Amino acid sequence: MTKGAVPAPLLEGCRVLDLTDEKGACCGRVLGDFGADVIVVEPPVGSTARQCGPFYKDQIEKEKSLFWFYTNANKRGITLNLESLEGREIFLRLLDSADVLVESGPPGRMDQLGLGYEELRRRKPSLVMTSITPFGQTGPYRDYAAEDLVLTALGGMVRLYGYLDTPPFRISAPQAYFLGSAHGAMASTIAFYHSELTGQGQFVDVSVQEAVVMALMVTTEIYELLRVNVRGAGPYFVSPRPAPEPPMLARQIWQVKDGYAMLLFGGGALAGGAASSKKIVELANADGYALGYADYDWINRDSSAATQEEVNAMMAAFEPWMMTKTKMELLTQAVKFGLTLAPANDLKDIAESPQLAVREYWTAVEHPELGETILYPGAPLKVSEGGWAIRRRAPLLGEHNREIYQGELGLSPARLAELQAAGVI
Repeated sequence: MTKGAVPAPLLEGCRVLDLTDEKGACCGRVLGDFGADVIVVEPPVGSTARQCGPFYKDQIEKEKSLFWFYTNANKRGITLNLESLEGREIFLRLLDSADVLVESGPPGRMDQLGLGYEELRRRKPSLVMTSITPFGQTGPYRDYAAEDLVLTALGGMVRLYGYLDTPPFRISAPQAYFLGSAHGAMASTIAFYHSELTGQGQFVDVSVQEAVVMALMVTTEIYELLRVNVRGAGPYFVSPRPAPEPPMLARQIWQVKDGYAMLLFGGGALAGGAASSKKIVELANADGYALGYADYDWINRDSSAATQEEVNAMMAAFEPWMMTKTKMELLTQAVKFGLTLAPANDLKDIAESPQLAVREYWTAVEHPELGETILYPGAPLKVSEGGWAIRRRAPLLGEHNREIYQGELGLSPARLAELQAAGVI
């Protein structure tokens, strides 16, 4: 690469046809972020993803969905009725120039349309087809419909939120859809490069439920080892113990002067935790708090032998001290002394984060149709060459019909008008 040249995006030259709805829209978005030419194909009435809120200035319109804005940036958009014979014929012409097809319809739907993988691979052996569905293409649940909340629940994630004495909570923002999409993007990229090397395409079967299970982390290991279900415990750190012992609760999220912070005491085999806890005691003692723990032996602490009453007393001794500190004061001390302590940032903290500002995380995206520029979350990673960028805002409904149908497929304006009148596009 010559000096001063801008490196090509990592997926430049890869074309993706995106037939997904809200379940898989973020998959194509990730591929587009790294330079793939992603064409989102919507039915003429528009994708159901356009109905997902929240909406720009609470205007509930197809062109104002913030969910659509986010999940469909870096895509061009066309409309096409795949229920019609002419629509399917046009789609196959589009497929000839595509490398990856991503869809999220019910299992078997593409086969019913004559567009299943076995049919398409005969036409294009190098094609990568990624299907993102609630439960995958096989199994007793394969034909069940499910939304994000159902999938986070059946994947075990909902049970991890809330408190021990309440029913599980939900997170209102989509979790399952984005997890399934992330796995779909990863697998599509790997399969695309395999196809580039070998000429052999792949069918990628993504189960959103299984993607959620993958995100449960240590909770699956705890069940395997102890046969204990980890439950949401609010601000507490839960140490599961085999029956009949109840789980041990130690406060992890503490209220502070201007919000909340994470602080976890530790000791015993956790040498770093012991050193951190000892220093926290010194800081609290200097302010006149938790004096009863001045000589506490953190090195020889045996958490497994501690009673809940002992832990409760310790929490009560440090709570008043934490309430005298701001998040920034605690962060400064944590960095200075290497403490297991950090602010629990809210969205205001994140938006004003100097770290994210220096990393140029927030990305300004122009929306000419709105007459303004909107800040988007930026790249979750950086690569030395050919990196991430938001190159275009999400498309308006059918925005690129003329560009693609006339400019690339060579359809005349008159033919385009006929197809539109017939409900094909």
